[in-house]
Amino acid sequence: MEAFSIKMRARWADMDQNAHLANSAFLDMAVDVRMMYFSQRGFAASEFARRGFGPVVRRDEADYLREVHLLEDLTVTLELAGLAENGSRFRLANDFYKADGKPCARLRTEGGWLDLGERRLICPPADVLGALDQLTRTTDFEVLPPSVR
Repeated sequence: MEAFSIKMRARWADMDQNAHLANSAFLDMAVDVRMMYFSQRGFAASEFARRGFGPVVRRDEADYLREVHLLEDLTVTLELAGLAENGSRFRLANDFYKADGKPCARLRTEGGWLDLGERRLICPPADVLGALDQLTRTTDFEVLPPSVR
């Protein structure tokens, strides 16, 4: 199965003082791709809000491999790198590729699911867990310990 992917472009607002894509822009693009994935599976931000929970990031780790300049086209992929059996914890992998197919960055994000009313971590409902489980798994996918029991 092929990784979920979205084409994006480095915008003026994404540039840093060195005239290349800022680290915060990589993080923003990764979040956009994740939310596009969930939205295409029936879980737009409004649906998470309606249900009173949503994804929360615990940690991001990035490796920058090549510079990205203004107006360069990118492909950003999303894969599942880890998941607790109950779905309470996940690790997502976003890979960034230049138009020539060369990788320029890799982002790993660990997170869970936050009940917005009680402000505590929860296990996701079965349909959200099913959407996560539909993602292509990375070659180093691992079962994670749960965040909640």
